[in-house]
Amino acid sequence: MPELIEPTTDRLLLRPWRAADREPFAALNSDPEVMEHFPALLTREASDAMVDRCIAAMAEQGWGLWALEVRASGRFVGFVGLSVPSFEAPFTPCVEIGWRLARAAWGQGYAVEAARAVLDAAYGPGGLDEVVSFTAQGNTRSRRVMERIGMSRDPADDFDHPRLPPGHRLSRHVLYRLGRSTRLSSAR
Repeated sequence: MPELIEPTTDRLLLRPWRAADREPFAALNSDPEVMEHFPALLTREASDAMVDRCIAAMAEQGWGLWALEVRASGRFVGFVGLSVPSFEAPFTPCVEIGWRLARAAWGQGYAVEAARAVLDAAYGPGGLDEVVSFTAQGNTRSRRVMERIGMSRDPADDFDHPRLPPGHRLSRHVLYRLGRSTRLSSAR
């Protein structure tokens, strides 16, 4: 079993999932505003299944989608981390960085702060050469996070998500990339 990577910041803990995270995670997955750029809200069962997949990925790889906790309050606010997309696209196989935070945690810089720590882990102990991120074209909040953490977009890489029907309001996705050398030179 690989050693678990646990990125941290001054304000945040990125940690393994706990049983107590399931209820607040299900609540944010059923929030229409949080899930605006996803095809559907998640039921409690689907949310719990996602937590189970996160736990399994961390056990297998030593990294994954970490539960995000605010140090000062001990409050669970969502996840930030790495995953391997399970669909085929011109840019796969790859490792994606992603996040999903409760609405109460928006606007406080948590996604950017945690994502930077995750990138440090990805290019350090994770040994990755490139990380991508993608979202529905209209998801300006996530796109701003991608840009703030140094990712760049080539419109030629944009794609129609293969798991959504053609013409679906969310089918068109933008792809952002960040290579190890770019990240390491910008982190200096």
